[in-house]
Amino acid sequence: MGDIFSNYDVLGAFWWTIKLSFFGGLGALVLGTIAAIMRVSPVAVMRFIGSAYVNIFRNTPLTLLMVLSVLGVTYILGVTLADDINQNALRWAMVVLAVYHGAFVCEALRSGVNTVPAGQAEAARAVGLTFGQSMREVILPQAFRGSIAPLGSVLIALIKNTTVAAVIVQAEAAGLMQRIIEFEGGSFLIFAIFALGFVVLTMPLGILFTSMSRRLAVKR
Repeated sequence: MGDIFSNYDVLGAFWWTIKLSFFGGLGALVLGTIAAIMRVSPVAVMRFIGSAYVNIFRNTPLTLLMVLSVLGVTYILGVTLADDINQNALRWAMVVLAVYHGAFVCEALRSGVNTVPAGQAEAARAVGLTFGQSMREVILPQAFRGSIAPLGSVLIALIKNTTVAAVIVQAEAAGLMQRIIEFEGGSFLIFAIFALGFVVLTMPLGILFTSMSRRLAVKR
């Protein structure tokens, strides 16, 4: 084990995994919230766009999106996010993680919106609030509270799905594990180290979101 940590930057690779998860999760939360608002919008075109976004990205393999971001968008269309090849791949990985998981955040929030009694929206309209104001002041705060558990599941899935970024990025944990296996050979110890690393990243989040969902649950 000492040779692995001395010859390879395992902690640095997991730090990149954390950064991918943080920025990907932040982007997914923003995109998912916007898509959820569009899906419950009274405007038919907005509902169509929101539904199309969810259906397209939720049913497209994440690996395909990762490869498309580099081979298609970068090399064919010439759209880059950084001059350095590795930085460009890392940034595209963040974008793809955000766009892909934003569809799941949208559905989690929409389930939270469905837990809000219809009378809340009717009362908001009765006092003169617009759709945007009622969503911001009345519906979304309760929807977030009602969807804490599924949002936590999406975040945990995002952290585990950073391993898919290994197809275009070598700096994060799964990419480093591939290099170690290539040069050192496969062993149970290598798999155990990286498996333990992901357990350390995800298990506290599962406990945290479970606790939050119980404490913040909307009382009916």
